[in-house]
Amino acid sequence: MTYLKRKIDDYLSQWKDDPEHLPLIVRGPRQVGKTESILCFAKDNYQSVIYVNFVERPDFKMITRDGYSVESIVRSMSLLDTTMSFEAHKTLIFFDEVQDFPEIATALKFFKIDGRFDVICSGSMLGVNYAAIQSVSVGYKTDYTMRSMDFEEFLWAVGRDDAFVSDILGQIIQMRPLGELMLGVLNRAYLDFCVLGGMPAVVRGYVERGTFEKSLELQRQLLADYREDARKYAQGLDQARIINVFDHIPIQLAKENKKFQLSKIENGARYKDYRGCVEWLADAGIVNVCYCLDSATLPLKGNYDERKYKLYCADTGLLVSMLDEEAQLDLRSHDNLGVYRGGLAENAAGEALVKQGYRLYYYKRENSTLEEDFFVRKGDDLVPVEIKATNNRTKSLNTLIASDMYPEVRYGIKFAEADAGYAGGKFTLPRSCTFLFRRWLQAVDIERHLAS
Repeated sequence: MTYLKRKIDDYLSQWKDDPEHLPLIVRGPRQVGKTESILCFAKDNYQSVIYVNFVERPDFKMITRDGYSVESIVRSMSLLDTTMSFEAHKTLIFFDEVQDFPEIATALKFFKIDGRFDVICSGSMLGVNYAAIQSVSVGYKTDYTMRSMDFEEFLWAVGRDDAFVSDILGQIIQMRPLGELMLGVLNRAYLDFCVLGGMPAVVRGYVERGTFEKSLELQRQLLADYREDARKYAQGLDQARIINVFDHIPIQLAKENKKFQLSKIENGARYKDYRGCVEWLADAGIVNVCYCLDSATLPLKGNYDERKYKLYCADTGLLVSMLDEEAQLDLRSHDNLGVYRGGLAENAAGEALVKQGYRLYYYKRENSTLEEDFFVRKGDDLVPVEIKATNNRTKSLNTLIASDMYPEVRYGIKFAEADAGYAGGKFTLPRSCTFLFRRWLQAVDIERHLAS
């Protein structure tokens, strides 16, 4: 099976090379490639690899019954599997599916103090149990969140190298148009990525076969697995309501007003009835939540209403697989997004922003048509980001830039079906370049353009 290059590869190498590195916990939803990437790294970097999957081997939950010292844990593990070889300073111990045994986190402190073995923990539902893990391992672990493949990793998978991405980034930093040929290649790949999403199994099948064959079946199985996870791990919450919230995401993104409305799920539904459901889905890494700002001002954190939000799927390919059969046919056969066009464009952009480390915020002014898709911060600037499925007018973005009511907004970004360009405080970038946004924003000479 061909290994798909991932960004975690470089992170793991840097982690190992740090002489003071702590035990590592890799978080993320199921099937995003955590186990595969860690095992590939381990094979190339350690003489001995000890792999324990607590779902496949529940008997290993007994390894802490005599305490959490490294000596007692290693002894217990060797009793359960005599083939395990524990060589000091040459061994990686990889505890997988630790959501089924979060108590193992207590041992991380002792492994760090002992210093003979490197330790990585991973699990698909760690977010929902993380409070307990954090309380017993604070100060003795490093966290890494892994998500499905982003568009850059997808480009690597289909044969585009770093030079291709660097060329695109260099062009848009200078605000030079990419040109019809390069933009066409990039947009075609981006549409394929939006349909497929970034789940490695789906991408690998596409790369090996060169078609979308079996991609929908794989995606729908993943959705079924997510629903089963809710039934298994959502303790103390209404599991049916969690699943209903998730299943209503594509329905509500198809509306003109994309604010998520509980009343559309259940007549008379109240916020308190669904308290914890959205948070559970977010902690599980299944959805991205975009909160409505109280005002278009800084700071962003704390300046939002937790009861007003839009919900996006964390992987746009999975969102596409949730659409009705007619929409599926239109999108896959005719590149026609229909009523979902705006919602899918927003979902894909939100996914790209989250994978670059941003939190999601939008703004809707009361008793007004002014609404902006996303906001980020750069220094003392509040930067509005508008997503267009085509290249429509940007009335709200223009208002935010021009109005004295928003002094922290000096310029804005529009991602659209268009080439790179700048005019009147508005930077236009191809929608297929959302994955480069953070690097672009750090490097582009904003002041030069504003002064021109």
